[in-house]
Amino acid sequence: MTELLCRLKAARTARGWTQAELAEQVGVSRKTINTVENHIFVPSTTLALKLARALDCPVEALFSLAD
Repeated sequence: MTELLCRLKAARTARGWTQAELAEQVGVSRKTINTVENHIFVPSTTLALKLARALDCPVEALFSLAD
C-alpha cells in the first residue's frame, strides 16, 4: 500500500497557528487536526481542500504519495 505523506504540521507551525486555531478555520475539532498530523486519520478530499485553502497553499503541498 502506498504511504500518504503529510506536511500539515509543518505548514501550520510555519504560520504560527495552533492546532485549535487551524481547526477553527476549517470547522473541525482540534483532535481531528491532531489525528491527521499524527497519521491516525486520512482526511477526506473536502477536508484536505479546506486545510489547503486555510493555509493558502496547494493541497499537494500538504499531502502527497510516497514514491
